[in-house]
Order: sequence, then structure tokens, then C-alpha cells
Amino acid sequence: MATNKGVVYTKPGEVEVREIGFPDLVLKDGPGVNPLNVGRKCEHGVILKVIVTNICGSDQHMVRGRTTAPSGLVLGHEITGEVIEVGRDVEFIKKGDLVSVPFNIACGRCRNCKQQDTHICENVNPDRPGSAYGYVDMGGWVGGQSEYVMVPYADFQLLKFPDKDQAMEKILDLTMLSDIFPTGYHGAVSAGVKPGSTVYVAGAGPVGLAAAHAAQILGASVVIVGDLIEERLAQARSFGCETVNLRQHDKLEEQIEQILGIPEVDCAIDAVGFEASEHGEGAGEAPATVLNSIMGATRAGGRLGIPGLYVTGDPGAEDAEAKEGTLKIRFGLGFAKAHTFVTGQTPVMKYHRDLMQAILSGKAQIAKAVNATVISLDDAPAGYKEFDGGVAKKFVIDPHGMLK
Repeated sequence: MATNKGVVYTKPGEVEVREIGFPDLVLKDGPGVNPLNVGRKCEHGVILKVIVTNICGSDQHMVRGRTTAPSGLVLGHEITGEVIEVGRDVEFIKKGDLVSVPFNIACGRCRNCKQQDTHICENVNPDRPGSAYGYVDMGGWVGGQSEYVMVPYADFQLLKFPDKDQAMEKILDLTMLSDIFPTGYHGAVSAGVKPGSTVYVAGAGPVGLAAAHAAQILGASVVIVGDLIEERLAQARSFGCETVNLRQHDKLEEQIEQILGIPEVDCAIDAVGFEASEHGEGAGEAPATVLNSIMGATRAGGRLGIPGLYVTGDPGAEDAEAKEGTLKIRFGLGFAKAHTFVTGQTPVMKYHRDLMQAILSGKAQIAKAVNATVISLDDAPAGYKEFDGGVAKKFVIDPHGMLK
């Protein structure tokens, strides 16, 4: 029997690389697995040898202890791999295929999946619509920061790369198709970015940088990125974005006016989520800061794309309301300005094929934009700590040492 190591959340601030058992085409009991999902047969699934898998900012929320994630949860929802075993009911995906795995787990059969709303599949999570690998309250599907992983509903979900050699040459770009590139793109599309748009992106982490690059691809005339960390802002400037250091400047609209000549943008993207901070030197956590600031900085009639994560339970929040996901949002301002808000997980399958083509043609340079940085599986705990410190890198785990 082959062995399998994976990155496991142990306690707030700590992850470990452990033996986790080789995957099977059945969802077994384990940390975080919904009891109603235990024993679920997945003959429609495949086993992948993980070629690359990434550390995501969403993982960091769990590792920081800001969710109800249980100890022992195997992490990882950004997965690219080679098929080594196919279930009895898999018809089109074959052994040897190199594939990208959408982080949303979707059955392809329910009403939402048939409407391309694969982020809110009705059949994969007994608690509520929507699921993901290695994530709290998402049904318990085992994460993919590992050597091998099981992926259900393979024929429906998996994006096969047309040429394996070409894919391996561009693997640092293609690994972003499982989450952050479609997520950033979804944020830009939801915000209504079009040729000539002026765009503000809150947050210069990997999703924010992906959203900024996506806005450029969609034809934005100016993309402004705001963050508290200068190293991340330098990364945004490296591919042509304007930037605002919100630790040095607490009045966002004044900084936008210095760049554009007017104190507002056409549309805005929240790539921060619920662990937001107030602006200015020494400012503390305030989870509604980004939502309120982008309403203030976006023109009347504008759109707000909100791919940043917001949760229903935050045990690490500083006040009782925020602990249950209730935030002090200036909704009246959004109403007065007739803003459109688009929230929720990204339906990856709506975008990943087109974005793959953009990568393969050279149109998209997403690995460069997010500063993709390769580490080994054993180095993942150190990668988590470095990423948590705000480094301007997107860590790509190479479990088998296959990358050049």
C-alpha cells in the first residue's frame, strides 16, 4: 500500500506534515467529516498524484484559529494533479491525464450546478450548499496539500490540460486555475470591469493581485491596489498597478483623487474579507473596514465584487457580533449610491477553461503577478508562517519534487 503525507492543522498557529493514509474512492470518517458524508461512495471519482498544490489565504483563516476548524483537518483546496486511478463510473477522464481541480466540489446534477452555480452545489455538503476540499464546515472532503488526493465527480469537474509537456512548462501559471485566478477574475467580472474602467482592489495578497491582473486583462485603464504592507504593494507595482499604502494614508478617497483627479473609481473589489484592519498607523482589526471604504470610494451606480471571505462564525473576533459574522456595514450608503454587491465563493468552472487558454497563449502571466514561489511539502509549515507574516509570495507546494 502506498503512503501519503499531508499538511494537517493541529492548533491555532500550527500545522504539521503527517502520514494521512492513502485515498480511496469513498469518503471515510475523520476530522471535520460531516457524519452524513461518512461512507459516501465515489465511483464517479479519481485518485490524483498531486503535482502542485498551493497555500491559500483562506487556509490561513483556519490556521490562525479564526474558524471552528477541528484539529487534524487535512488542508488544501488548490490542487493540480495526474490521474492514477479512475472510478468505475468515470467515462471521459483517463489515467495519465494532467488536470486542474476546481476548489468547489460540485455534483453536476443539481439545479445550481446546471445553472453554472457550482459554488453552491446542493448535494456535496449536508450542512448547506457549497463545498471545498480541506475546509471547515464544507462536508469534510479531504484536502489536497498532500501527495495524493481523491476527487469526486471527475468527468464533470476536472479541467484536462490538452498537452502535458506544455502544461508542465507553464505549471506555475496553471496551478492558479484551481482557485485564485478564477477568484480574482470573478471579483473583477462581478465588479463590472470593462475596457476603460478605473478599478480599486482592496488587498495585495495573492487574490488581490490576481484580481488586479484580471482587471488589466479585461481592459481597465487604471488599477489601484490598496494594502497595509509595502512589500505587497511593490509586487502590485511590478506589473503596472498604482498603489495606496493604507498604513500611511487613512483617507482612501484622497489618495484615489491624487491618482485619478477625482475621489472615486468606477468599480471596486474586496480581496481582504473578514480579517480586515482599519487604515492608518497602529490601527486595529475592524472587519467591516473594506466593505465600508469601497462603498465610499466607488461611484454611484458602481459595482462591488466581493471575493474576500466572510464567515458565519469567527471565534477569534474582538466583539460578540463579529463572532457570528454580524458586521457594522454602512448599508445605507450602498443603498443611496445604488451599488450592486456580488458575494460568495467563486464558481471556478465558469471561468477556468477560458483562463487556461489565456495562460497557454501567453495572454495571462498570473504566476509572475502573484510571485509564485515553489517549496517542498516538508517546508509547508515554514511557508505558512512566512505567508502569515505578509510576505509578497504565493507558495506553491511541490509534493514529489517534480518541478524544474
